[in-house]
Amino acid sequence: MSKTIRIGGAGGFLGDSSVAAPQLLKGGDLDYMILDYLAEATMSVLGQIKAQRPEEGFARDFTEWVWKDNLRELKARGVKVITNAGGLNPHACRARMEELAAEAGLSFRIAVIDGDDLSGRLDVLQGQTELYTGAPFPPREAIFSANVYFGGRPIAQALAAGAEMVITGRVVDSALALGPLMHEFGWRDEDHDLLSAGSLAGHVIECGAQATGGLFTDWEEVPDWAHIGYPVIECAADGSFVVTKPPGTGGLVSPAAVAEQILYEVGDPQGYALPDVVCDFTRVTVEAAGEQRVKVSGAKGYPPSGRYKACITWGDGWRFIGAMPVVGRDAAAKARRQGEAVLERVGEMLRDRNLPPLRASRIEILGAEASYGANAGAAAQGVREVVTRVGAEHDDERALRLLTREFQSPTTSMSVGTTGWFGGAPTVTPVSRVFSVLVPREAAPASVDLDGRRFTVEAAAPATPFDDSMVTRPEAAPTPAEGGEMVEVPLIDLAWARSGDKGDAFNVGVIARRPEYLPWIRKGLSETAVRAWFAHEFEGASDPRVIRYDLPGMNAINLHCIQALGGGQFSSLRLDPLAKGKAQQLLDMPVRVPVGLVG
Repeated sequence: MSKTIRIGGAGGFLGDSSVAAPQLLKGGDLDYMILDYLAEATMSVLGQIKAQRPEEGFARDFTEWVWKDNLRELKARGVKVITNAGGLNPHACRARMEELAAEAGLSFRIAVIDGDDLSGRLDVLQGQTELYTGAPFPPREAIFSANVYFGGRPIAQALAAGAEMVITGRVVDSALALGPLMHEFGWRDEDHDLLSAGSLAGHVIECGAQATGGLFTDWEEVPDWAHIGYPVIECAADGSFVVTKPPGTGGLVSPAAVAEQILYEVGDPQGYALPDVVCDFTRVTVEAAGEQRVKVSGAKGYPPSGRYKACITWGDGWRFIGAMPVVGRDAAAKARRQGEAVLERVGEMLRDRNLPPLRASRIEILGAEASYGANAGAAAQGVREVVTRVGAEHDDERALRLLTREFQSPTTSMSVGTTGWFGGAPTVTPVSRVFSVLVPREAAPASVDLDGRRFTVEAAAPATPFDDSMVTRPEAAPTPAEGGEMVEVPLIDLAWARSGDKGDAFNVGVIARRPEYLPWIRKGLSETAVRAWFAHEFEGASDPRVIRYDLPGMNAINLHCIQALGGGQFSSLRLDPLAKGKAQQLLDMPVRVPVGLVG
C-alpha cells in the first residue's frame, strides 16, 4: 500500500478547546498533531506580555493544558507535535516543556526554530512603507513585535534531524502541516504543485473544528457541538488528502463544510502567497469519499516570490470598549441616545481639561442589527432588549479614563431600563495595528536548535520567482439571460458561504449548492452589487474595492472586499473586526433566478 500520513488539527487559536488533543490522541491514530496559536492580534498581546515579563511571550495554553495533560499519551503513541506555540519566546516554551516532562519522568527531543524575530534588528525593516496602504514605518518605541513568516522547510529539516517535537516562532499557519509532509514524502522546493497541495492540507485543518462542521452555513445539520470532532487529514504522496475526524465524535465532514474552510481567509485563490509556494486553488475539487470522509485534490502551485512577508505589530494610542444593557419599550432608541449623551459629555470634559477630542468613536446597538447597515430589518429597531456598545480612541490614556468613569453614570441618570453591567468596568487597552512589509529571504535565515546543536536552514531562491503573468484565469461561467418568470430568493437558498478577515479586508467564499446555480449567483453577486450591499462596511475607506474570483473546481466564487473592516482586528472599533458574520449577512442578499430553477 502507498504511504499515508495522518495529521490532526488540535488547535486553531490561542484559547481553543482543551478537549481537542486528548480526543485526537484517543481516536485519531495520528502520526503528527499540529496546533496553531499565532494570529496577528496574538503576536501583539505576546509582545506586550514579553515586554513586562521577558521570560514569557509564548502560548502557555499549550504548555499548561495540551502538553502537561497529554505528554504521557504523546510519548506512548509516538505522536509528533508541531506547533507555533513558541510565539516570541520559543526557547522559553521548550524549557517549560522539558521541565514538565522531567516531572513526569519523561524526555523528548524538542527542536526550536527561530530567526523569525526581527525586533532586535529593525534596521532590516526601517524606512519601508506598509505593503497594502503605503503608510510610513511606525515609531520604534511603539513596536510590540516584528517577525517574518517562515514556511515548512525549517520544520522538515528539524524532523530530518530527529526531532520528536518542533516548536516554532512565527510561521505561516499551513506550514505546520506542510513541514511534516515535505519531510515524510521528500518533496523538494521545486515541487510546486505538491507544496501547494500540502499547504492546502494545512490550511484546511489549521483552524481546528472549522473543517469538521464548525461555523458551517447549514449549522442545523451539524450534530453534537459539545463533542465536535477535530479534523484528521490522511495525506498521500501525490498531494491529495482525505479529511475525516475521530469515530464517535460530533460535527460533520461534508464536501460543503470542507469547501467553506478551503475558501476561509483567502484573497486571490490563484495568488495565495506563502514562503514555499504561491498556491492556485481554482481547480481544487472536493468529493465525498465515504461516511464522514471528503477527498480534496487538484491544487496547483507556482514558485514563491523569494521574499518573506514580515508582520510588525505596534501601539497607536488607546481604545475603550464599553457595553451597557437596556431593556423595555423603544430599547434601541433609548440606548443610542444614551450612548450619544455620554460621548457628548466626555467631549466637553476633554475640552475643559485642554485635551484633544476623541480621535474616533462608534456606537453600535447590539440586538438591533447594528452591523447590517442599511440592510437592517425594520423589526429589529423595535426589540425590547439591546446592549449599547460604545467604542472610542484617543492618543492619551487619561482621556479614556474619563470615559471609563462616565460610562457607568447612565445607570441612574439616563435611560429607563438601563440595567448596569456588573461583570466589571470597561477597560482601556492599546490600539494594536499591523504593519506588513516584504524582506529578502537572506535577511532572515531560519535556524534549528536541537540537542544542543544549532544549524541554519538555507532558504534557496527560486530559479524564476513568481510573477502575475504565470497565472491564467479560469474561464467564467457565461452570464445567463433572463427569460420567462423570474423570482428573487435569498442567496442562502442557492449557496453556502464562509467569511474571514484579511487585515483591513475580508473575503466571502460562496459555493453553489448545485452547479446550475452558479451562473445566477455570479450574475447576482457582481462586484458592483456586492459593494452596494456592504456599503456600510466601506465607511471611511480611501479606495474601497470588491474583487471577484472564480473557482470552477468547487463551483464557487470568492469575493474580496478591500478596506472594509475599519482597520481590522485590534485596530478596529467595530463589532465584527474579524469578519465572522459577513457571510451570514451576504446570505440574506436577494438573487434573481428562474422560477423553474428553484422549484
